[in-house]
Amino acid sequence: MTYNIKANSKIKGIGFLLLALLIFSLQNIAVKWIGGDYSIMEMVSIRSIIAIPSALLLFRLEGNRGLPVTKSHKLEFLRGFLLFLSYTFHFMALAALPLAAVESVRVSAPLLITLFSILILREKVQLRRWLALIIGLAGVLFIIKPGSSTFNIGSLFMVFSVMFYSLSVILTRRLQTIDSSATMAFYSSLVYLIASIVFGTLILVIGEIPNAHAGIAFLFRSWSMPSLLDGLIMAGLGLVWAGGMYSMTRAYSLARASLVAPFEYMSLPINVLWGWIFWQEIPTLLTIVGSAITLLCGLYVVSLERK
Repeated sequence: MTYNIKANSKIKGIGFLLLALLIFSLQNIAVKWIGGDYSIMEMVSIRSIIAIPSALLLFRLEGNRGLPVTKSHKLEFLRGFLLFLSYTFHFMALAALPLAAVESVRVSAPLLITLFSILILREKVQLRRWLALIIGLAGVLFIIKPGSSTFNIGSLFMVFSVMFYSLSVILTRRLQTIDSSATMAFYSSLVYLIASIVFGTLILVIGEIPNAHAGIAFLFRSWSMPSLLDGLIMAGLGLVWAGGMYSMTRAYSLARASLVAPFEYMSLPINVLWGWIFWQEIPTLLTIVGSAITLLCGLYVVSLERK
């Protein structure tokens, strides 16, 4: 009986992660579709207004009453702010890169999660595991191509996004023992709303930057009244975020990160498919090579962790 319960928990964890990846891929499509006309902070603000009641609904579905309460506000707020930074840089990358390039950098997340587990949680590591981490992260260089004529600063935005996301996963491991998935989704959405309003106000004071990079222009663009359709899409991002974050949090709460993390690589084929369908984007050879190196090294590191 115990074995069946554990096996069922693992399957559910993997299922929740795959659901989260599919949900977040829809977010990528929406942001890339309408992102050229609005500011990041405007989209995040509208998204957060919808995400908060959505998180409360999930909290109710978990059988709870009242408002979510945490025993560690500092960690919840820190986790929320890390996710806010990750989300913002991710949007900036979407404005400048094909979906395939964005997700090719994102596949380094399991490697960074492992790296931060070693550095922050002081996990012991063998030499071959270090070598796999170094080679895997070096594969990212094939994708971003620093110093080349085709280098796009949007790749760095995506690297920052993955770094902040990986750090948030470390905090999720700490919080999952004291807070529910819906509680974490609620606090992260609350932080998003506050941060987007504060940073949005500062950005409005600074104003738009002429001839700026596409990602930077997306961040500093003036707010404007969205059309009915675009407004509905932005509001829909709130439902997407609440559902995606809840599913992601549930995934890492139900099963060990070493088991769940490899399935994050499924985001790559999902988004490559969307990029081809909607924008006829085809990955470059270096992007394919770099993502393959990173993916294989990530899977090797995970196999070592299981042993």
